[in-house]
Amino acid sequence: MKHVCFLIACILVCTCTFAQLSRDSISTDFVLYQRRIDFDKNMRDRTITATFAQPLDSNNEEKYREACWAISQFLFRSAEIEKGFHTLFNQYASLETSTKRALLEAVYGSYPTEYQKEIQQLIQAEKVPKLFAMEAIYLFRIDHSLTNSSALLKLLNQQFTNYSGQVLLTELENYLLQHTSLVSQSIPDLISLFLHQKKRGQKIVYSFQRWNRDYPGLAIIQNADGSFCKDSHGKLLVFEQLARSASNLPYFITNGSTPQGIYSIQGTDVSHNNFIGPTPNIQLVMPNEADILFWHTPYDSLKDPLINYLDLLPESWRSYPPITESFFAGKAGRTEIIAHGTTIDPDYFKDKPFYPLTPTMGCLCAKETWNIFNGKFLQSEQFNLVNSFLSTPGNTGYLMVINLDNQQKEVSRNELAKMVQAYEQRK
Repeated sequence: MKHVCFLIACILVCTCTFAQLSRDSISTDFVLYQRRIDFDKNMRDRTITATFAQPLDSNNEEKYREACWAISQFLFRSAEIEKGFHTLFNQYASLETSTKRALLEAVYGSYPTEYQKEIQQLIQAEKVPKLFAMEAIYLFRIDHSLTNSSALLKLLNQQFTNYSGQVLLTELENYLLQHTSLVSQSIPDLISLFLHQKKRGQKIVYSFQRWNRDYPGLAIIQNADGSFCKDSHGKLLVFEQLARSASNLPYFITNGSTPQGIYSIQGTDVSHNNFIGPTPNIQLVMPNEADILFWHTPYDSLKDPLINYLDLLPESWRSYPPITESFFAGKAGRTEIIAHGTTIDPDYFKDKPFYPLTPTMGCLCAKETWNIFNGKFLQSEQFNLVNSFLSTPGNTGYLMVINLDNQQKEVSRNELAKMVQAYEQRK
């Protein structure tokens, strides 16, 4: 991956303690007050405003591209940005593909409806699969009627006559055909999933989300013996986690929101990326991103990879399409999705439903708040998550991202506690 209040009296961990991280060694000067002021001023004044004030040519196209990435990550809107977008759309045909992608991502994230006319014109002649997919999704989000989805599918077939082997385009097709109905579909039985993982004997992190990723989710941990991670009073440990990317593009597009499905936990690490910060992260790989590393248990290499993937699940989950998002996202080329913390100033997103969590470029991001005077964290859901995961033997396992439903609210502790209680009563 390139990019990205109160003092905790104690850190909650699983009842069975195995390993502990030290919070005292975790600090960063990137969150200090003056650093944040300087970063914000430089980004707004130089990266965006000064760049968009210049004529666009081959000498400064890279700066225009960087400005778009900044707009996308921080969801900026302004008259200067709209002027810059106007320039980019006017010269779209001469832009590098990477600049076109940066523009479309910034527009998708910050201006969800305002550029419908421009995107509608572009898609008529678009020949680059990823750009076509981004344009189609922009138009579909505005109008997800059967009439519009059929028109987009017709255009897809006209402009890419033989795309059956192009995973990104087949996922786009599936998205246009199925997304609206899947959002309202009930998920399979979670208790059967918990029981199946107990039999497998692997540590599991479940990240439960909403279909609308504007609303934060919660992660919980199932230990290798099938028990769930709880505090010393027997209360289920939950960890706030956002699975929304800044752009909020769909799962199969680079920098889109975190795909649902299974990830392999490869251990923990510390990032040198300023936006991610110094709190240990959980290293993840998707199937098709790292084939052999993905597996922690024997698998049949002669079987179709998707069959092996589905064998990690109980039978009732194997025919549920959303659980394969990570499989096909990896096959479409997505990489470097991990579970990490954040040093980004949450005030950039204070008008968003997910505030004070901060979006990323597609990873799972836990809430962290920092002391802007000494650089240490005040609260870190990421620290708690990693510490709890490491509190039983082993630092590998699997992580599953699952959208519970389409309620327009954050996932609650009470919802998950009831699920776990029902599992414990049945097991």
